[in-house]
Amino acid sequence: MAPASVKPNSAGAASSTATVSAVSSSKIPPIARPLAGEPEEVASNINYHAQFSPHFSPFKFEPEQAYFATAESVRDRLIQQWNETYVHYHKEDPKQTYYLSMEYLQGRALTNAIGNLDIQDAYGEALNQLGHQLEDIVEQEKDAALGNGGLGRLASCFLDSMATLNLPAWGYGLRYRYGLFKQRITKEGQEEIAEDWLEKFSPWEIVRHDVVFPVRFFGHVEVNPDGSLPSWMKGPEFVFYRKWVGGDIVQALAYDVPIPGYKTKNTNSLRLWEARASSDDFNLFLFNDGQYESASQLHSGAQQICAVLYPGDATENGKLLRLKQQFFLCSASLQDIILRFKERKNGNGSWKWSEFSSKVAVQLNDTHPTLAIPELMRLLLDNEGLGWDEAWDVTTRTVAYTNHTVLPEALEKWSQSVMWKLLPRHMEIIEEIDRRFITMIRTTRTDLESKLPSMCILDNNPQKPVVRMANLCVVSSHKVNGVAQLHSDILKAELFADYVSIWPKKFQNKTNGITPRRWLRFCSPELSNIITKWLKTDRWVTNLDLLVGLREFAENADFQAEWSSAKMANKQRLAQYILRETGVSIDPNSLFDIQVKRIHEYKRQLLNILGAIYRYKKLKEMSAEERKKTTPRTIMFGGKAFATYTNAKRIVKLVNDVGTVVNTDPEVNSYLKVVFVPNYNVSVAEMLIPGSELSQHISTAGMEASGTSNMKFALNGCLIIGTLDGANVEIREEIGEENFFLFGATADEVPRLRKERENGLFKPDPRFEEAKMYIRSGAFGSYDYNPLLESLEGNSGYGRGDYFLVGHDFPSYMDAQERVDEAYKDRKRWLKMSILSTAGSGKFSSDRTISQYAKEIWNIEECRVP
Repeated sequence: MAPASVKPNSAGAASSTATVSAVSSSKIPPIARPLAGEPEEVASNINYHAQFSPHFSPFKFEPEQAYFATAESVRDRLIQQWNETYVHYHKEDPKQTYYLSMEYLQGRALTNAIGNLDIQDAYGEALNQLGHQLEDIVEQEKDAALGNGGLGRLASCFLDSMATLNLPAWGYGLRYRYGLFKQRITKEGQEEIAEDWLEKFSPWEIVRHDVVFPVRFFGHVEVNPDGSLPSWMKGPEFVFYRKWVGGDIVQALAYDVPIPGYKTKNTNSLRLWEARASSDDFNLFLFNDGQYESASQLHSGAQQICAVLYPGDATENGKLLRLKQQFFLCSASLQDIILRFKERKNGNGSWKWSEFSSKVAVQLNDTHPTLAIPELMRLLLDNEGLGWDEAWDVTTRTVAYTNHTVLPEALEKWSQSVMWKLLPRHMEIIEEIDRRFITMIRTTRTDLESKLPSMCILDNNPQKPVVRMANLCVVSSHKVNGVAQLHSDILKAELFADYVSIWPKKFQNKTNGITPRRWLRFCSPELSNIITKWLKTDRWVTNLDLLVGLREFAENADFQAEWSSAKMANKQRLAQYILRETGVSIDPNSLFDIQVKRIHEYKRQLLNILGAIYRYKKLKEMSAEERKKTTPRTIMFGGKAFATYTNAKRIVKLVNDVGTVVNTDPEVNSYLKVVFVPNYNVSVAEMLIPGSELSQHISTAGMEASGTSNMKFALNGCLIIGTLDGANVEIREEIGEENFFLFGATADEVPRLRKERENGLFKPDPRFEEAKMYIRSGAFGSYDYNPLLESLEGNSGYGRGDYFLVGHDFPSYMDAQERVDEAYKDRKRWLKMSILSTAGSGKFSSDRTISQYAKEIWNIEECRVP
């Protein structure tokens, strides 16, 4: 039984269900059956956990209690497979990948686990016997607040594919207690409140009390006099044998989350670190003296490290905390990796450091884990006693780097003074890496000497000396990859062009992908079942290229009818969800047009809402008869604006203000609705994406590295309106140009257009001016939107000059929207395009992406648990 839709319950229904379930559960014997497969056995195991793994008062078996008991029952099966996987890897000792990421957006685990374990039917029936519906129990789970956007969701898709492909691979991250934030929408716009996913506990994580590592901050470096070194370590080669001492030490405690593969025994780990101080660090004397804060100062500092994802960094304390987070992840993970390398080797005889990179691959997901490079060097130099050349050889053959952005503000640059303060030993190592790189350039590539100011790792500008983390990654990694062909081409031709001339084989492309399990099989069961029926196989779930077989049915009337019915079921489910969450009633017969992603000016939600405003104004000007000829549309937005990103928050407020007016306008609201869906996360996406018909991926060309939501929408038969940016380029190639609504400037045109703007040559489209004027007229309330609109005006200057080319692309965007309206009126044509969108999505499986990483970067192979 595939996961069913969410069914809204009234309070009375919930009370009735609780009564029924309490009676039903009392009839099921509570027997521990951890590997249960039959519904009756599963029901007994669930009831066993409800009674003997209690987290609530006795005699309760309401949906929340049922969820935790169900999760623990599923976890029994996972632990069995998990342990078998761990033992198998330890015995076989394969080369293993360790994926370091500051973010993971896992989504709900229950649906994914029972789906991958292929036990949906048994659990659905078991819960029925206990008086509950599986879909109601699934709704009790809160999304793990471990990420923010595409970076974290990509990491989670990758973990799913690693396990499904039986690859020996682990993820490492941080266990954020309060996440980024939970978004609440009020009349004032976005409000941020702390996530509550750990308010009770997570049944999916296992704390490993025996896996604890010390992580040091601050302190100073002591130089070991030559006399204290072994004779073989004397001389200039070991000038960097030093010791980092003093400062604060916190403990990194491991929490493991199981990552099951689809219909395979392999169950990998996501290891999350929590920061703690020891009892020795609690000053009982100060506490009894009434100095409570001073007594627990280190405990308080430790708790801050994993409190919040991306804490504000406007202050030095904020910068220190962010840097602490990054180093904490890197240091704990590398100590763990080295220990595992030694343990496995000790079981098979002696080990050599020259073998490390043949057993360990470390992948840096963007620049956040860059400190893994100097930390691995430090551990090898200071703890293991290697010389510089050997440590450098091990490090550079082990570490690889994925770049996710060309945006200057996202290419991290850390203040040298902050780095020296927090990590003095690492700054010494970074200085030496930089010195040796500069020497190499001056001795072997004199043609690049003039480029050294931008190529070197340390920018010693006296006004603002910084460490360029991306440069450190490129210099130190054996492979560097972009995440879409266009993005990788830009990296090689522009951002990293000078490095490419030194190491042309270092740079690769690995176009992102998504897991078809979560993003089609489980979130859209109706569509999945139709695909399986017509392809006469469900092997597409692990071989997404088989979807190409749908092309032969694209114009088949029976297939189109079934496809349309499945899409309508998803739209109706989404309409119920929107009504429940926002109070806005939307028409499932209207075109569902969705843009959901992090709110950022380059992603151009502002272009979308300006288009909606123009559409609303034109509808107001039409007669009733003219309106009937238009294509009714429901435009949905979702996404979080970073708490300190003022213009992004203004965009959120504008969308909501427009929605308030449009949705209550009786003349227009049958033809247009504008809805902001609050607190966008994975579970919300699983509701929105299957119900979508048009999705907007409209970033300024050349600015979106890849995007992965575009892949999720396309896979679900949703058509895209978009620019030639990121993975849009490849999606359009795969599904067919005629099935993609293209508009806007191309990446190679953008620099020229910006220059022309600076020179006063831009002539705005009248429709663009009309939309802005309508906002200024007060049609959407009295809020002052001038600062936001002024970012689109003027020719240059901070916060002006329309850097993201909203004005330039507006006319072609509106023309493309007219083409959408016309296409939607022709139902057969639209359904054909929708089917061809899904049929062309085979390339965008994360299984394909991870297979390429495994073969071309990590050099790891399948290690299937028998």
